[in-house]
Amino acid sequence: MATLFCYLISTLLMLYQHAPTSAGKLPCRNTCGPFPINYPIGVEDGCGSPFLRRIFTCSDSGEFHLRTPSGIYAVINVSYTDPHILIMDPFTWRCNGGAGVTNAAATVPFSLDTSTPLRLSTLNDYLFFNCSDKEVIMEPKPIFCRRFPEQCDSICDTGSYLCRNLPDCGGVAIGASCCAYFPDGSESLRMMLTHCSGYAGVYWRNVVAEFQEPEYGIRVDFDIPATATCTRCQNSGGRCGFDVATNEFLCFCGNKNTTTLCKDHGGFPHRQAVVVGTVTGVSVAGAFAGAAVWYLKKFKPGAAVSHGVQSNENRLF
Repeated sequence: MATLFCYLISTLLMLYQHAPTSAGKLPCRNTCGPFPINYPIGVEDGCGSPFLRRIFTCSDSGEFHLRTPSGIYAVINVSYTDPHILIMDPFTWRCNGGAGVTNAAATVPFSLDTSTPLRLSTLNDYLFFNCSDKEVIMEPKPIFCRRFPEQCDSICDTGSYLCRNLPDCGGVAIGASCCAYFPDGSESLRMMLTHCSGYAGVYWRNVVAEFQEPEYGIRVDFDIPATATCTRCQNSGGRCGFDVATNEFLCFCGNKNTTTLCKDHGGFPHRQAVVVGTVTGVSVAGAFAGAAVWYLKKFKPGAAVSHGVQSNENRLF
């Protein structure tokens, strides 16, 4: 029996060594490299909004990425006042002083999961290069298209301002035909790329009031306003998240979490429950104590043992 007790102690020691511990800090990080991470975005499972679960990641080196069905893309900017992110598709063409568009066609064009609240911004423009005039309707859009755009949604506009003023090109000719077209969806974008040699994503960046300038990249909008519960959690010093098993709201407060906020108006914790990791450490410590008590009780002098019959004295669990 002494051997059994030693085995139990060694097993508990192994569990304790591998048990996660709490560092006493918020489990949901608030930055990823130079980018702020605020609700509804989260980069750990259980942080932010459950509607954006496992969509954003942050590497150990601080690289912020968006995951979509078409791939993983670097986030180059994020805004919460005008809710959107900017991503860069590595397959898109960028002028870089007049570089040609050869080898610029994307094998998997950028697309979004339509089941998420992420949407392509209407501030995006897409430029397509060297398209087949037999397969793509390429012509300058008539003026009436500005008033009735739905009547011109099949035209790739060769008279686009951006085709005549490509960002970062400095007026240098790129030696390729260009037209502007806004795809209705990822399938429309794929179809365009089967007949064109490449494409570029351009968004209109707000510089000052009523003035914008084009830059390469793709803008993705999100609109998930914080609930009153989340706002109270943030005002109490916590970070909004959710239970990964039930999707119910959680307010993360240091090494604890609550269902509402970190502290009430009196400064006392409100409905706190220990976070996973802290629970494990306490449980393992309790198991040590329990095992020691059982061993001493089991083998104390004169302990009654009924052979072949389980009693409260000889029962292991």
